[in-house]
Amino acid sequence: MTQVQSPTANTDRYQRGWQKLAEVDGHAGEQVIESLKDIAPDLARYIIEFPFGDIYSRPGLDLKSRELATVAALTALGNAQPQLKVHIHGALNVGCTREEVVEVIMQMAVYAGFPAALNGIFAAKDVFAERDAKAMS
Repeated sequence: MTQVQSPTANTDRYQRGWQKLAEVDGHAGEQVIESLKDIAPDLARYIIEFPFGDIYSRPGLDLKSRELATVAALTALGNAQPQLKVHIHGALNVGCTREEVVEVIMQMAVYAGFPAALNGIFAAKDVFAERDAKAMS
């Protein structure tokens, strides 16, 4: 039997998703979604509804833990540098320290290899420099 969600449930997912996306990524998250609207609006909606509306909205982990887990996963993937940078920003936005970000990336050297960890560290370095430059302006 196929389960069909009501339009209200989909609207709730979307609203929850926007709220979590704003908490984590702020304006940068909104820009990602806006950049997809002319080429893949359904993908933009899926990003809001599933990861942010369903997963990030679940109880059990705070946003810091979720973002550190996401940074670890994207580091381990090794081929998602733009997304990794977005989520490093997100981790910092929700209260993670730079040291926590660096440590979780370094931990990935054990499981994903040194190349993945190095790529992650360089992504973090770029994000930290960008934030430092913005803070000074």
